[in-house]
Amino acid sequence: MRALKIILILAGGIVVLLGILGLIGDNHFRYERSITIAAPPSAVWSHVSTFAATDKWSPWNEMDPNMKKSMEGEDGTVGAVSRWEGNKDVGKGEQRIDSIVPNELIRTRLKFIEPWEAENDAVVELAPDGDGTKVTWAMEGENTFMTKIMGMFMDMEAMIGKDFEKGLTNLKAMAEETYAAQPKYEITSMDWPGKSYIGKREVVKWADMKAAFETGFGADMAALGNAKVDPAGPPSGVYFEWNEKDMTADMIVAMPVASEAKAKLKGQELYDSPASKALMIAYTGGYGGSASAHMAMDEYIKANGLTHHTNVIEEYITGPSTEPDSTKWLTNIIYLVK
Repeated sequence: MRALKIILILAGGIVVLLGILGLIGDNHFRYERSITIAAPPSAVWSHVSTFAATDKWSPWNEMDPNMKKSMEGEDGTVGAVSRWEGNKDVGKGEQRIDSIVPNELIRTRLKFIEPWEAENDAVVELAPDGDGTKVTWAMEGENTFMTKIMGMFMDMEAMIGKDFEKGLTNLKAMAEETYAAQPKYEITSMDWPGKSYIGKREVVKWADMKAAFETGFGADMAALGNAKVDPAGPPSGVYFEWNEKDMTADMIVAMPVASEAKAKLKGQELYDSPASKALMIAYTGGYGGSASAHMAMDEYIKANGLTHHTNVIEEYITGPSTEPDSTKWLTNIIYLVK
């Protein structure tokens, strides 16, 4: 009877102790790790902004290469959900994108179903760090009574931190290799004098752009010929919007004209691009490869605290009508800035 009494007292003491531990633990937790990547935030963003991109450097994919996955919604947009089910190391759960700040932050809601149930937030934060990017990967949430007790006996921060460190190391290697392989461009500042253009403004599907340029330049030259007006510069594309979602461009297939010649072009659609400070890249190569030059321009504008306004102009100095070798085509890409 005495032994039973001692056992009951000890058991009661343990229960009281656990209760105290469950009450005094931190209510909120945040486990995080950071790494600096030798690439600008805009170059790192493409590696963290979608579930598909994250899968390529996630440490948990290595734990179960046969993990089953499914997707609900459009990857890389708020509300998209990725679900997984795998072995005992990765368990079962889902992750939902809750908020996105391009080139800065993506926050997701993690729901673990197996081997235990829990819901927490995961966040990847990007911040400029010299010429590179500081990437912070974190998990945060509220501690329950039981997780407070578990935290007294298990170093959850070290356990999760080890996986974060491995994933960030994978991300650094991948992002730096990709960025190093991208072509680098010389960006020059200029005073854009403002120009007048003849051409019809319309929204063109990307798939129809080749035909739109052929038709548009033909119409422009016919109108100039009828008015006995010479072009005042190279054929150009004036872009107001490049819509990634709809795969369209709001643009003018344009020919520049002298201001004094506008009176001879009454009845024609004319557009005046305003005088402004501007940035220019002299891009050499086929039109399909110019996206990297536009991305470089975007990165430069953000890094230098500038704002792009009004329109983007592409001047086609040489092209298929004068040079059969597309690697020698020269396009001046001009962004108006302030």
